[in-house]
Amino acid sequence: MKIERLRHLRGPNVYLSRPAVVARLRLGELTGVETSDVTGFTERLLRTLPGLAEHHCAAGAPGGFVSRLRGGTYFGHVTEHVSLELSQLIGRDVSFGRTVSAGEPGCYDLIVECPVDESPVSRVPGELLREAVDLVLSVIDGRTGKPVLSELAARAEREAAGPSTRSIIAAARRRGIPVERYDDLSLLRLGWGNRRRLAWAAMTDQTSGVGIDIAGDKQVTRRLLTEAGVPMPEGGAARTLENALAWLKRLGGPVVVKPRRGSQGEHVALNLCTPEQVEAAFRAAGEDVIVERQLDGRDYRVLVVAGEVVAAAERIAAHVVGDGRSTIDELVERVNADPRRGVGHSRVLTRVTPVPALLERQNLTARSVPAAGRRVWLADTGNLSTGATSHDVTDDVHPEVKRLCLRVAAQLGLDIAGIDLRLPGIGEPAPPVEAGSEVRAGVIEVNAMPGLRMHLAPVRGRSRDVGDAIVRAMYPAGSDGRIPTVAITGTNGKTTVARMTAHLLADSGLRVGLTTTDDVRVDGRVIFRADATGPLSAQMVLGDPGVQAAVLETARGGLLNRGLGYDWSDVGVLTNITADHLGQDGLATIEDLAHVKALVAERVRDGGTLVLNADDPWVRTMVDRPRVRADRKRVVWFGLDAEQPVVVEHLARGGTAYLLDDGWVLQATGARRTALLRVGDVPGAYGGAAPHVLANALAAMAAARALGAGQEAVSRRVAEFDPTVENAGRGTLFRLGDVSVFVDYAHNPAALAATLRTLHRLWGADRCVAALTLPGDRRDDLIAACAQVVADAVTRVVLYDDEDLRGRTPGEVSALAEREMRARRPGLSSVRAGDCREAVTEALLIARPGDVVLVVYEKLAPVLALLAELGAVPAAEAAPVLPGRGPGAVQSPARSLLGKERVPVPGYHG
Repeated sequence: MKIERLRHLRGPNVYLSRPAVVARLRLGELTGVETSDVTGFTERLLRTLPGLAEHHCAAGAPGGFVSRLRGGTYFGHVTEHVSLELSQLIGRDVSFGRTVSAGEPGCYDLIVECPVDESPVSRVPGELLREAVDLVLSVIDGRTGKPVLSELAARAEREAAGPSTRSIIAAARRRGIPVERYDDLSLLRLGWGNRRRLAWAAMTDQTSGVGIDIAGDKQVTRRLLTEAGVPMPEGGAARTLENALAWLKRLGGPVVVKPRRGSQGEHVALNLCTPEQVEAAFRAAGEDVIVERQLDGRDYRVLVVAGEVVAAAERIAAHVVGDGRSTIDELVERVNADPRRGVGHSRVLTRVTPVPALLERQNLTARSVPAAGRRVWLADTGNLSTGATSHDVTDDVHPEVKRLCLRVAAQLGLDIAGIDLRLPGIGEPAPPVEAGSEVRAGVIEVNAMPGLRMHLAPVRGRSRDVGDAIVRAMYPAGSDGRIPTVAITGTNGKTTVARMTAHLLADSGLRVGLTTTDDVRVDGRVIFRADATGPLSAQMVLGDPGVQAAVLETARGGLLNRGLGYDWSDVGVLTNITADHLGQDGLATIEDLAHVKALVAERVRDGGTLVLNADDPWVRTMVDRPRVRADRKRVVWFGLDAEQPVVVEHLARGGTAYLLDDGWVLQATGARRTALLRVGDVPGAYGGAAPHVLANALAAMAAARALGAGQEAVSRRVAEFDPTVENAGRGTLFRLGDVSVFVDYAHNPAALAATLRTLHRLWGADRCVAALTLPGDRRDDLIAACAQVVADAVTRVVLYDDEDLRGRTPGEVSALAEREMRARRPGLSSVRAGDCREAVTEALLIARPGDVVLVVYEKLAPVLALLAELGAVPAAEAAPVLPGRGPGAVQSPARSLLGKERVPVPGYHG
């Protein structure tokens, strides 16, 4: 039994609305074996992992999984539950798991939930699944024993978002603001497009870089604040030991020595009174230090966010209290046993590590046994990173102290600042600075990107939601950080609908981001060329700060292999669902395909719009799916048949649909009909000869109108859409001498049938030649179905295999298609070519004056380059040559350029 591959689903997916990992598990020799077939397996497994006794499984109650074990279940199912239990043991609070067949005996997909904020590049999920496989195998072999998970637990904790980051994520999600974490960093992207904001813990994209640099240099901070009349302890910088000792002599003890550019309390030494102590602190701090008078009083941190004091805490340095029996080491061990304490910043408190020099100043060592009640200080500073604890005092802050802290943050230009103060009490005003008088209380430090843990989980007092304060500062007035978003899926027409929708939205002045099968575009310009229909491409658009609206083509592959690239859309469009990609990724039937496509419908936000094709029976079923919740969305139908019962009923209830009637494109709402434009004015529809293009236009208009595009603007922009420029390769027509060339990306039976029907309407059934390639990753029966469609529609065809064989051998696909075509139409004339260039050239040579050559491609660029080389003219510049109208005496550019003559083709009598 082994895991063959893993894939991470980052966002909502076909299994659940949260991230998950999918493992392809092959059972090997355990295929067909169940737990009841292995003597003692259940008992040994429960001894190894007692927590499995609480797993519900299908029974819906504790003990359900144990019942399945004893009754007999397959080992893929067991591995799923073991991985969930191991996750719990290392602190990953996940509960969802599912095991489904991968389409062949002994092969399963294990779907296991991941924590929503876990790093998207984490190796922990995969390691846990492999650990689960090893554990199950060891139990089968008769071995038991507690699994060793300490390394995995430590890695999971290191990679997890810290408390400060988690608080910002949680606050954003409560507001409905989309939030993405970058890798295993604390860097967050909140919102989309031009409403996108960045936060890195308690620092935002609005935090002043100058302010950060000032706060990072304690001497510059001292000077700036002192000159502004802020009470600060007397002292200054020292880069030599002589300077440091001079400050001690001038100030008298006790003094504080701290690194000039230090952070988190590292190498800060307090209560220094002798030259020897100052020298040791100077060396430890890196010999570039601040020496200042130590102020009496209590240690406070005040958090300022966007001109508001949002939290305050008293910080208590790390210490233990003696009991008269235990050593300091033993007392520290007890303190560190608190589950709230961890390494670094991963938990709300940090583990305590005693400072030997501080113990020495207290005449103690780690092995000393302090008297009962004696407080032993383990760190000089009140930083949580050195093990300190905090008490919330937000409600006690004196107004004058608040004003002081706001002044300090403003002086440094920081939107978020942690102000450290030494005061007799936070409820008393800090005394003003008096010339010639010693400062006894005031500000001791300013922190950019301050830690939030002390406010989120104080040991005493109320927790403060400082993450929410930061999010409110980034998104005032209740903004959710979203931009208008359209998601488009289906089998055919997705790219055309996406491009036309983006074209319509751009008229309103919006800078539109667009993802399609061919590329990613921002404001009409290509920024990335690839099949861009997955979540990474969606994130590219949604993360672009210049984008004001997003149109996202969303395909099957991305949905299954990576999940969605967004949580919710405003508008979801389903064009149609027909046979394609069956046999891939576990999709066996059209129903399976519909289930995957339904995710786009399910993730339309409440109050959003779902645009559905009324002519497609599978799309019509979307409104009946439980997770679509059509009652909470606005459904808009589109279609070519105005008499579809679902449309008639929908309009009778006052709904909206986009339809055709008597040569017009209509918007129908209830009994009202509004003509938008004539069918003949829809670009690329060839006067209605391409009804599938009309359907695409209806879908795009419905989507644009749902996002607020005006009726007149939509009508005008549809007519202005230039398919040859904005939708190249989707039904694009060229003139090449006395022959027309029709270029289309039709790769499945439905698409080929629609395209060939269009050509028959324009040129007639006997005027079509096809240069055809079919994708090798389709199942044989789908390739055969495509071949049969073509054989029914043409008498002359040139077949070629694309460069990307997709797992097939050279010539395999074209041979299969040719065999099917000849079986379907014995009189068919077929030629097999080596590549696209040869196929198109051969098809042009076969073509007669007045014919049309259909070019079905895999990569568009080589086709366009060849046609340009041959002198082809886009149909926008020359009308198509229709039967009986072709200038038969005109020599074909293909013939003249290549130096070949047209030759009679056996079986063709055109």
